[in-house]
Amino acid sequence: MSAPLLLPAPRHLTLHQTTSVSLPQHASIDIGDDALAFSAQTARQALRLHAGLDWDIATSDGNHALRLNVGDANLPAQGYRLQVQAGVITITGTDAAGVYYGVCTLAQLLAHYGADLPDLTIEDWPDFPRRGVMLDISRDKVPTMQTLYDLVDLLAGWKINEFQLYTEHTFAYRNHQKVWENASPMTAEQIVALDAYCRQRFVDLVPNQNSFGHMHRWFEHEPYLELAEVKTEVMSPWGTPLPPFSLSPAAPRSIELVRELFDELLPNFSSQYFNVGCDETFDLGMGLSKDLVEQQGKGRVYLDFVLQIYELVKAHGRTMQFWGDIINQYPELVPDIPKDTIALEWGYEADHDFDGKSALFAASGVPFYVCPGTSSWCTIAGRTDNALGNIRNAVENGLRYGAIGVLNTDWGDRGHWQPLPVSYLGFAYGAALSWSYEHNVDADIPTLLDRFVFHDASGTMGRLAYDLGNAYQQPGVAIPNGSLLFWAYHMTPDSIRERATDDLPDRLRHTLDYIDGVMAALPQNRMARADAELIQREFETAARMLKHGARHALLLLGHGDAATLKADLDAIEAQYRQNWLARNRPGGLEDSVSNFNTAREIYG
Repeated sequence: MSAPLLLPAPRHLTLHQTTSVSLPQHASIDIGDDALAFSAQTARQALRLHAGLDWDIATSDGNHALRLNVGDANLPAQGYRLQVQAGVITITGTDAAGVYYGVCTLAQLLAHYGADLPDLTIEDWPDFPRRGVMLDISRDKVPTMQTLYDLVDLLAGWKINEFQLYTEHTFAYRNHQKVWENASPMTAEQIVALDAYCRQRFVDLVPNQNSFGHMHRWFEHEPYLELAEVKTEVMSPWGTPLPPFSLSPAAPRSIELVRELFDELLPNFSSQYFNVGCDETFDLGMGLSKDLVEQQGKGRVYLDFVLQIYELVKAHGRTMQFWGDIINQYPELVPDIPKDTIALEWGYEADHDFDGKSALFAASGVPFYVCPGTSSWCTIAGRTDNALGNIRNAVENGLRYGAIGVLNTDWGDRGHWQPLPVSYLGFAYGAALSWSYEHNVDADIPTLLDRFVFHDASGTMGRLAYDLGNAYQQPGVAIPNGSLLFWAYHMTPDSIRERATDDLPDRLRHTLDYIDGVMAALPQNRMARADAELIQREFETAARMLKHGARHALLLLGHGDAATLKADLDAIEAQYRQNWLARNRPGGLEDSVSNFNTAREIYG
């Protein structure tokens, strides 16, 4: 019998014999601690679902076939020992979380083997104490509660223990309805419910509210514009014009707005952590704070405002997390960051300098996370090779320099065009590496996706998702943080010619053939999921959008028919709307669809 495939792969697994252990039809689950009740319920559900076994919890008949225990001092925190021997399963955890993770591993074994389990012992524990996922709910997609619950279940089963919902304007603040009224925001009641759901599964729902930059959705409305650093459109460092973007430290009411938001938001969360954002404040010093920046320096003005935010967070008894992209531009100021904060070092290319940036925070004594991404945004179907390289780079350097956590990010820039299942690849690999880098770095990703994501016995969907996510490479035009097949929708003939190579038309035609070749396998899938038809539809739409991007690029280069493309885009939009509403709230949909308009203008 070969070693079982698990996600994450454990660090120590011993098979004791080649024969399997048959579990009894009727038995009980023994728990000695009320903190293990949910773990026992999770095990009972897995036994019923995957093995057809109906076991009671904590009965007194002594017929215990599953024993859950806390208190194994020989393993690190969150560690567990799982033994299957002579028809009895024992899971012993260092703590209650460790027991739950042992149950998650048991559930995966049951899903594959049913009632006949391998005779084995697993000893396992994580590399990082904090292993998180951050989901963007501000550009423009706010998931339904059922979508969030399902995602938490998936991530918790892979031993993820931190979840964040990236928020700019999508929490329903009582006094700020103008900002969120068209966004279908998260309400306080929904946050409380999601927090409790996460907590049962040993997932820390960390509040997330950007509090300095990325305030443009607020500045669309009076009276918030008076708090903006600049009042008119400005050019971003990445070459695109943006509306007023950052709160100004020079506006007296800026910190008061932040205080009001924190006072309302934070009581809905049980977490002791709080991500205040503070990234990409590129317009600082261009307006109200110009004189202040000239006198003190941009880095000092930035840090002083962040320190005001820090005091607000401390007043709520929380630990502040903040994005590290601005402060690490001023290494001389990093030692001034309070040591009871957590810096979030992010970067989304496979070659991002996690080495140098992690070394900077490690030398300063400031605790930090490494924050890679799923590479799904601005791509439609992902960037598989970049995502895997980015996550490997982040986790490897996080381990090297003593990061306390990994936060795997999933953004939604420019309308959040990628469907959620596109991000599962990055979520799965990030979960595996943040648990145990050495034992998961060379994982067979398509096979893991088939087994633990798509539940596809045909072996189709894992490979399809993997390969469609590499369509971005086919045109031969590299675009940081995105794909030509996405950005083509937003290009003009002049802008694409700036990037075009002589062979681009031929490469685009090859791209069309590549996508067709990948998608030809789709009818062979045998996904055993309730949303299997939706996933199939989402990938069909994503592939059609990729092909449209290639054809649009060809049209911009003088090849193709605008009328045909216009009809195709109309059909794509109808599919896109249907898919969106299957997982997400209606708010933001019109904003997202409006990103098709640049292409439509080309078609006339």
